[in-house]
Amino acid sequence: MQDKKLFVGNLSHSVTAAEETEQLRELFSNYGAVEQINIIKGKRFGFVEMSTRAEAEKAKQALNEYQFNGCPLKVNEIRPPRGRQRRGFRRY
Repeated sequence: MQDKKLFVGNLSHSVTAAEETEQLRELFSNYGAVEQINIIKGKRFGFVEMSTRAEAEKAKQALNEYQFNGCPLKVNEIRPPRGRQRRGFRRY
C-alpha cells in the first residue's frame, strides 16, 4: 500500500453525511488514528485518511465488505489518477 488515504464506497442513503462521518470515524479508529474523513455530498462514497500506511492497510483488510448501516463497505486504497482521453482522439 502506497498511501494512507482510503476510498470508502457503498455508503448508505439513509444516514446524513454528518452522522455517517462520525460513525465512520468511530469505526475506522478501531484500526488507528483517523486524520480526516471526507464524504462526497450526494454520492455514496468518501475518503478516510489514517495517520500511517500500516493503519490504512489494517483498516482496509478488516473493513472491506463490512456491513455498515445495512450496506457492505467497499474499502480500497486510492489509486493515482489516470490520464483522461477524449473520445475520437488519440494521443501520440
